[in-house]
Amino acid sequence: MTNIDKLSIATIRSLAIDTINKAKSGHPGMALGSAPIAYTLFTKHLVAAPSDSTWFNRDRFVLSAGHASALLYSMLHLCGYKVSVDDMKSFRQLDSKTPGHPEFGWTDGVDATSGPLGQGISQAVGMAIAETMVNAQYPEACNHYTYALCGDGCLQEGISQEAISLAGHLKLNKLILFYDANNVTLDGGLDLSFSEDVKARVIASGWNVLEVEDGNDIDAIDAAIVEAKSSDKPTMIMVHTVIGFGSAKQGTNKVHGNPLGDEDGKAAKLSYGFDHDNFYVPEEVYENFKNTFIARGEQAKAVYEAKVAAWKDSNPEAYASFVDACKAKKYDVEYPEFVAGSSTSSRVASGKALNFFMSKLSNLFGGSADVAGSVMTKLDNGSNYFVDNRGGHNLNWGIREFAMASAQNGMLLHGGVRSYVGCFFVFSDYMKPAIRMAALSHLPAIYLFSHDSIAVGEDGPTHEPIEQLAMLRSIPNVDTIRPADERETYAAWNAALDSEKHPTALILSRQNLPLLEGSSKEGVYAGAYVISKEAKKPEFILVATGSEVSLAVDAQKLLAADGIDVRVVSMPCWSYFDAQSADYKKSVFCLDRDHIVSIEMLSSFGWDKYAAHHVCLDSFGKSAPAKDVINAFGFTADKVAAFVKNIK
Repeated sequence: MTNIDKLSIATIRSLAIDTINKAKSGHPGMALGSAPIAYTLFTKHLVAAPSDSTWFNRDRFVLSAGHASALLYSMLHLCGYKVSVDDMKSFRQLDSKTPGHPEFGWTDGVDATSGPLGQGISQAVGMAIAETMVNAQYPEACNHYTYALCGDGCLQEGISQEAISLAGHLKLNKLILFYDANNVTLDGGLDLSFSEDVKARVIASGWNVLEVEDGNDIDAIDAAIVEAKSSDKPTMIMVHTVIGFGSAKQGTNKVHGNPLGDEDGKAAKLSYGFDHDNFYVPEEVYENFKNTFIARGEQAKAVYEAKVAAWKDSNPEAYASFVDACKAKKYDVEYPEFVAGSSTSSRVASGKALNFFMSKLSNLFGGSADVAGSVMTKLDNGSNYFVDNRGGHNLNWGIREFAMASAQNGMLLHGGVRSYVGCFFVFSDYMKPAIRMAALSHLPAIYLFSHDSIAVGEDGPTHEPIEQLAMLRSIPNVDTIRPADERETYAAWNAALDSEKHPTALILSRQNLPLLEGSSKEGVYAGAYVISKEAKKPEFILVATGSEVSLAVDAQKLLAADGIDVRVVSMPCWSYFDAQSADYKKSVFCLDRDHIVSIEMLSSFGWDKYAAHHVCLDSFGKSAPAKDVINAFGFTADKVAAFVKNIK
């Protein structure tokens, strides 16, 4: 290790100490222990260009252990990104560019939002998958590595093993995961809760595992990275570090999530041979990063741009296709003709719509958690993605719902692909933290959730969703659409693909739904609309979603026969409707809440915002044929009509 190496690492550690001390909040432990890992990676290997932090062919870096954000911000500052010393002085303060955990799209140079442990690993897996997909279609445009840094806590989370298993199966050899093995967690020593052989586990999952005994040995870390790059498997580099290195409390949980304080902080810095004022960066350290990381990245970017320019000249159609794949756009297309009187489940309609839109998007990739035949996620004109077919469009995620959703986030963070994932609606619970992460990261993820109600039938209450729709609707920035028929399903897919910064969940039926005369694309985009008008002046409004819209129309007819005039509103997407003008909302819901009835074979939670009366389900379902279950819970036209009459 040269003197400039020592000084640079001391500077990184000192910046992290000062940043956390200034905020009186943060996690110094891993930031200090992992500093040599980050230094070696950034100065010797990572290819990126701070002058263009979104350069498509850059290497990606994910700090899975996002609590060590002070380390990442120190690196970004020294590497020339738009993270100033003043930004670091405002660490964890309101609206600062240096929040407590890294946030994609907020801080320059951050490739992924991270912090909930384990999700960073699976996002990195998704990035590595996307890299192979884009490379298969456009080898001139994409050829890079994906790196991630995790800690002991990340590897205890179940999602990490889901992701590691998948990456090993897919042989994502350009994925390199650093494991800061410091044997300490927040509550104490790792031995309190964890005793497995991580190395053996990861090797058994199809990975190459390299070990560095001394976390301060940058030559050994460098050699491990060089070896990892030549592997035909993904690689974990297990680096044994000392948490809170240099602190009087090093090696203990006391330095995990508490500032060192002025006295211990100064002593730690002196132990590195760093005797300077707080937030001081020696000029030679800036020069070191300029001559290594910045110079390498800018040179690589220049070479890349020259190659892409030559590619554009030699194959303009392929180049234009790549540019098109990398940008958001609206899909204003004519749908196939829908057959009046037809009846189809919205899951089947979704499968048709998926294949319809796939013909217009060569970069559409997706799959399901081992239920492709049930959720209809297969692209008919696409082959299976695998090691020997990186151009395949159908992903077999296996029974890994959480990692599937999180890896999709990584795919979208990478760019160059559009994606979707699917499973039974009740198992969206397994995916919720990743859906929330997509919403936080403003990613246009698409989720296909079928078997959307008690109409699941014989599989019973374990597989019949009740509260899941309310859960999804409660997540900020997520658009949840429950289409009522085939036309609405195509429109829902259209809206999902139009989205640029919102995840979209499509809630799909197992049972057939009749094509409704009044359904429309425009109505779906509005969120709610009058699908069946009143005869003259409505006494009540029946508002429903999905399969219950046709039920409401049937109840409307029974009520009309008894002289009760009602309007039926299809409300496929609450968030779309809430974004409409007050005048439009009033035109749809022309009566007060006391005269509005919601109908949905799911929880009533949330419906009070629109309706005072509910034909919903606030208990678990039953196991029986679907018709019997539906009838048992009162979701029939005559019972809905009787419910309305009782209000009157």
